Amino acid sequence: MYQSTTTARGNALSRNLTRRLVQLYVGLALYGASSALLVRGGLGLEPWGVLHQGLAERTGLTMGEIAIIVGAAVLLLWIPLRQRPGLGTVSNVFVIGIAIDSTLALLPEVHGLFGRIALTVTGIVLNGVATGLYIAARFGPGPRDGLMTALNRITGRSVRQVRTALEVAVVATGFLLGGTVGVGTVAYALAIGPLAQFFLRVLAVPAPGEGSTVVAGGTPEQATMRG
Repeated sequence: MYQSTTTARGNALSRNLTRRLVQLYVGLALYGASSALLVRGGLGLEPWGVLHQGLAERTGLTMGEIAIIVGAAVLLLWIPLRQRPGLGTVSNVFVIGIAIDSTLALLPEVHGLFGRIALTVTGIVLNGVATGLYIAARFGPGPRDGLMTALNRITGRSVRQVRTALEVAVVATGFLLGGTVGVGTVAYALAIGPLAQFFLRVLAVPAPGEGSTVVAGGTPEQATMRG
């Protein structure tokens, strides 16, 4: 009886881990794809996307390459801030950048306003789905989220204040470098919080031995990954 129970628990843990891994990598890939959709929409990018595009314009590198470089640079800032990365943290650095470039290579330019609006709306919603998948997998925050929560801990400022300050700085810098800021940027800022919170609840992975779904690793305010 004991052996049967142990085996059943082991199988449940294995299934749980498999689901979490699938959610992690599908979420990261979709996040990169959503950023590419916003690029093709041309109506404004998410905050870190503005910076990535601006740096890409200045350096001649692709947006995906810039996303990887920026992610790695932000991750280095974790060292003095005493943040510990997880599998999701390291995977974030590479998977999102690869997904951005892959999607941009496959997705043609869209010139009609209706098509651009559709791409922007789809990109924002897909970003919310991707955020829910990735965060609910519970493999650690992305480099940018970790920076945000570390500054929250060190400065004593609220997550909202720290996130706002970071994103204003990122958007302003990206815009000055040539990144696209527009109605899509505003729509993203207004929609991503509610979307992420909704999909976090829908996509939460049950903790082993619990009948209900829970999301570990932060409050809804912390749940938006700034890939």
